[in-house]
Amino acid sequence: MEAKTVSYSKTIMSQIVLPEQANPAGNIHGGEIMKMMDNTAYVVARKHCRTNVVTARVDELEFYQPVIVGQLVTCKGQLVFVGRSSMEILVQVEAEDLSSDRPPVVALKAFFTMVALDENCRPVEVPRLILETDEEKKTFDEGRKRYQAYKRKRRMKT
Repeated sequence: MEAKTVSYSKTIMSQIVLPEQANPAGNIHGGEIMKMMDNTAYVVARKHCRTNVVTARVDELEFYQPVIVGQLVTCKGQLVFVGRSSMEILVQVEAEDLSSDRPPVVALKAFFTMVALDENCRPVEVPRLILETDEEKKTFDEGRKRYQAYKRKRRMKT
């Protein structure tokens, strides 16, 4: 299984926020934005391992900025850590008002843990990650610490 770079699976997905995706105040429903983010994480993970993947965990979603009807929402996803069968993907969401020249703003971000599955829905090993920059190495180490903390927490519950 050949190792892959972070840039190999990096993904950007965009769409306009439509009225049916919003609450009466015109802000996007949290579930709608989470679905966009989950789809982005899915594409990143699937491109990396080229097999079926499922969402195993999402850390908290905290909105920094409101996302409103008519804005362009862009989800940027990239791998930050890989374990044996799991992958952690950072998904950052930007909102852009297309009626102005203001740059996009970061609306929220979250880490998604995806697990690769074989044809029998059993976890399968994923390619290692080639880290090319100091930033990639730093985020990988941070991801490893989160991964180890999640595993400790899960063991304590059982």
